[in-house]
Amino acid sequence: MDFLKRIVKGITGTVRNAPARIPVYVPVLQSELLKGRAALITGGSCGIGYAIAEAFLQAGAKVIISGRNEEKLKEAVSKLSCKGYASCIQMDNTKPASFAGILSDVDAFDILVNNAGYVGGGVFGSTSESEYDAVLDTNLKGAYFLAQEVASIWKSKGVRGNILNICSASSLRPGTSPYIISKWGMRSLTVGMAKQLIKHGIVVNGLAPGVTNTEHFTHGEKNIGKPSNPSGRMVTKEEIANMSVILVSPLCRMVVGDILYMTGGGAIITLDD
Repeated sequence: MDFLKRIVKGITGTVRNAPARIPVYVPVLQSELLKGRAALITGGSCGIGYAIAEAFLQAGAKVIISGRNEEKLKEAVSKLSCKGYASCIQMDNTKPASFAGILSDVDAFDILVNNAGYVGGGVFGSTSESEYDAVLDTNLKGAYFLAQEVASIWKSKGVRGNILNICSASSLRPGTSPYIISKWGMRSLTVGMAKQLIKHGIVVNGLAPGVTNTEHFTHGEKNIGKPSNPSGRMVTKEEIANMSVILVSPLCRMVVGDILYMTGGGAIITLDD
């Protein structure tokens, strides 16, 4: 039983399938896969970004999280610091002109996780220009120019780093909204960046979750069931975080320009449904 407690994080949610609830267990990847490394994770104060920061710490890395809300960042760092070295920087992904100055004051890192994202804008036919810009500037423009700035620094210093773009299974669906369009762009950007940067020893990949058990979808409930998904549930933040560790580790140096879809089958084996 003690052994199980060490390797299993516990129930992160339940799948309500009448007549019983099926518990979902997420193992903790405690390792030294990222020992001696440091990561900048955008949008790291909550949700998927926070889970990735936590997993990176458990794998031996130092983490720097970024976001717009200073109070939320400090609160997140306070919790993360119990697991390892964590710090934060206040950065608005919609303002690329600020990136160079902010990064000049940041400790060296060799992993970038482009996670910051904004879901909104409605659907085609009812989208305002300001809504469109808010989504595309955060999800795509910010990721593009931040990665460009980071890659420039790494190339000048000979850093053989990793860039992981948090994409989305939405990139497999028709572009009926600014969000989906931004994720189509991120999918293309991931492949393009990988082509441009691998010759400098910088490995770029993408991780594309399906519907995930973030507050946006669960509203604080523990039920992660999703009957419309082939697997019957959402993917958990912890599952995405564990896979993020593997994708930026030495285990995946020969995985280049790939996008791994973690959807439970949604949008992958349901495209013809």
